Amino acid sequence: MGGLCVLGVLGARNFVTRAMREVEFIAPVYVGDVVSFYTTTLRVGTTSVTIKVNVEAERAKDPSAKVKVTEAEVIYVAVDEAGNPIPLR
Repeated sequence: MGGLCVLGVLGARNFVTRAMREVEFIAPVYVGDVVSFYTTTLRVGTTSVTIKVNVEAERAKDPSAKVKVTEAEVIYVAVDEAGNPIPLR
């Protein structure tokens, strides 16, 4: 979901998740934690964009403690109303 924020800069179109690579769950997220998503665009192709998503949790019991909880590489594809890939530009 964090990757979807980045897609807004590519214009008004529909995107589908094509793949998620190397999802690593490093640490748990607890009720009350504040979760932050950080994204980096790795590649913009003809119809797809690859985004690196890093997720951190600020612990409710110790707000100064920020812990990396997961990371993933996500590939999104722009599609038309019929679900066919369309060019990003």
